[in-house]
Amino acid sequence: MCGRYAASREASEIGDWYQVEELPSTELAPRFNVAPTSEVYIVVDEDKTRRLTVARWGLIPSWSSDSSRASRMINARSESVATKPSYRAAFRRRRCLVPADGYYEWRPPPEGAGSRKQPFYIYPRSGEPLAMAGLFDDWQGPHGEMRTCTILTQEAVGPVADIHDRMPVEVPKSWWERWLDPHLEDAQGTLEAICAQSRNGVESGSRDFHKVSTRVNAPVNEGPDLITPV
Repeated sequence: MCGRYAASREASEIGDWYQVEELPSTELAPRFNVAPTSEVYIVVDEDKTRRLTVARWGLIPSWSSDSSRASRMINARSESVATKPSYRAAFRRRRCLVPADGYYEWRPPPEGAGSRKQPFYIYPRSGEPLAMAGLFDDWQGPHGEMRTCTILTQEAVGPVADIHDRMPVEVPKSWWERWLDPHLEDAQGTLEAICAQSRNGVESGSRDFHKVSTRVNAPVNEGPDLITPV
């Protein structure tokens, strides 16, 4: 899964990298411990315009009667996203990119070594931003419309599999336009191709990782020290 990540870049820098045409009116603070239900940036294609918008992490389908399950819908499995009722409509027409610097995963301790998991920070060796595959939807809540999102995951491979059995689906730059296209007819085939390239990238050594402090376990903790190796 992907349950925590870092996103420290300003909106203008993200906008330049993702070649967006519109920036959000709300500027989010740099974050090194983005947790479920946080407000995050997403890149979408609406009305033939690529936009950087703000969404709450944890998908609430537009048809949902309440938001109680949002914190449990931060990830969607790529293997079943096309058929799961909570995700299939968004998968067909409301795909997005979720920008990140890197993400955290927790490795279970060796047998007999206690119960505390070790957090790792995983990030691109190139230093470029990650473009995680996501879905979004707009939900009409008691206080008005709310945009929400989720991150797609797949089976982990390569060295990442030694830390956790799942990892985010990362969208190569050459696939951004196709993935964001709301009129795309072959979303399933496109996702399968993206997943294959994402796995190949990780297996080829395009990701670095290191142990970080267990301070990242608490969502209230923030700051660049959270990604510092220990």
